[in-house]
Amino acid sequence: MSGTRSFFRAPWSSAEKLDGKTVVITGANAGIGKETAIDLAKRGARVIMACRDMERAQAAAKDVIESSGNKDVVCMKLDLSDSKSIREFAEAINQEEPKLNILINNAGVMACPYGKTADGFEMQIGVNHMGHFLLTYLLIDLIKKSAPARIVTVSSMAHSWGSINLEDINSEKRYDKWKAYSQSKLANVLFTRSLAKRLEGTGVTTYSLHPGIVKTELSRHMSGVQMFLLTMLKPISKNSVQGAQTTIYCAVEPSLEKESGGYYSDCAPANCSAAGKDDDLAQKLWELTCQQLSITWE
Repeated sequence: MSGTRSFFRAPWSSAEKLDGKTVVITGANAGIGKETAIDLAKRGARVIMACRDMERAQAAAKDVIESSGNKDVVCMKLDLSDSKSIREFAEAINQEEPKLNILINNAGVMACPYGKTADGFEMQIGVNHMGHFLLTYLLIDLIKKSAPARIVTVSSMAHSWGSINLEDINSEKRYDKWKAYSQSKLANVLFTRSLAKRLEGTGVTTYSLHPGIVKTELSRHMSGVQMFLLTMLKPISKNSVQGAQTTIYCAVEPSLEKESGGYYSDCAPANCSAAGKDDDLAQKLWELTCQQLSITWE
């Protein structure tokens, strides 16, 4: 592992190669998404950086190519707040790519002012959960065809403070930006759990994770008090390289090949909240999500 040692444990490292594998990473133009792209490109993978801002994506792709020495790195337009963009992206992948071995659902928004996606979802549940759910659904046949394959979804320890409001999933009656964020991160954990059950026997495995307290652009909507608290946490916070390690671990660690549906932190299995293990809630959220997205996914 490049970079300084993690505060929490000796850094995980692996010489695992990904030659001949294709990876899609959402939100790969900055932060832990970009560091994940660099690492997986160094391992020899074809890396597709799925990003909303193409200008920034092109600049990031150039950095990834230079840092990794791998020229098989491309960026493609993907706006997770718009189902039309998600469908166009997925259609292009399905038509142009013969395989997809690793999907990393990394992009996200955090604690933003109330807003809605193009499809009318509250922005945080819409981007962090609905967008990635739809993307995975549209790519699942290609992923299955490419097995052994993995689906990695970046959640957060904030999931443990969250609850799923099935009656008001889009926070229309009352909006608290942190509750909405925690709800979306809990949805990531529940989605991974549900998906694992549906993919049993296919050779496709799924993982959700907490990257750590990482100083990234996600913190741009924080208030002065919140930024002060983040500064106080600096001694135990991670840089982007360190923050990417658990994502990379879930994507490549050989020992995880037979594991699926779990939650990870610091490159190891971790305990998620009781709500994150609630199969009844997971099923209800799955059904509600399909209904909201107007799709059928048994």
